[in-house]
Amino acid sequence: MSPAAAPSPAFSHQVSARFARQAHHYTQQARLQQGVAWRLAHLCRALPLPDGPRADLGAGSGLVGQALRHQGDHQPLLQLDLCPALLAHNPLAAPSNHLVWDLNRPLPEQLQHASLLTSSFALQWLDDPARQLRHWCGQLRPGGWLAVAVPTSGSFPQWHRAAAAAGVPCTALDLPDAEALLAATAQGGLRLHHCRRLPFSRGYGSGLGFLQQLKTLGAGTSRSGRLSSAQLRRLLDCWPSDGHVSWEVLLLLGQRPNPAPSP
Repeated sequence: MSPAAAPSPAFSHQVSARFARQAHHYTQQARLQQGVAWRLAHLCRALPLPDGPRADLGAGSGLVGQALRHQGDHQPLLQLDLCPALLAHNPLAAPSNHLVWDLNRPLPEQLQHASLLTSSFALQWLDDPARQLRHWCGQLRPGGWLAVAVPTSGSFPQWHRAAAAAGVPCTALDLPDAEALLAATAQGGLRLHHCRRLPFSRGYGSGLGFLQQLKTLGAGTSRSGRLSSAQLRRLLDCWPSDGHVSWEVLLLLGQRPNPAPSP
């Protein structure tokens, strides 16, 4: 991404403000995010890392870094996030080990030639996820690694079907397409070592229960306008009775290749 590219600050700051209001109990509520962070850390814990800076992009309350520590990796991992309130609840975000940063921007200079960049449940909030993913690939030093987990457009089919049946707009966040993200990693020069689309599913008791859970997490921000009370009632009437919702999470791990030796 060119340093001259201008991010759209309005939406990112709305997202930050919503998470800030719920930061005090985010970790206790984010069960899916915790499980995915543990899987991501498991992929990273024994990688042959070159020298260079390490960072968690969109670190929030520190789920990935804490999972790495629990799995035996105690190397510093810079915690980047736009939400100071989440970082305040992050036990890894010491004064010298965190940075308030809008990830729609190019990464800070201190992360050039990174040895490890991780990111879990953050990329979907950005203005152009594929573009930023290419940029992250380009920040790695030769031999460096990128590990990402992100919910994709295969998520929430029940919400989309209920909205269509109710004849109301679907206000779910427009999640990135998995194929577009994989293409971005290839364009960024990343060699994938692991790539899986993980399905998750659970019942929330009702459609309203699911929407309230998103709100409780601080994850209820959308680029769409809010439904009226009448529209919301129609949506919930068309939702599966158990509040069943499915997620698709893309989990990938890739390395920037070392240059070929000269003949």
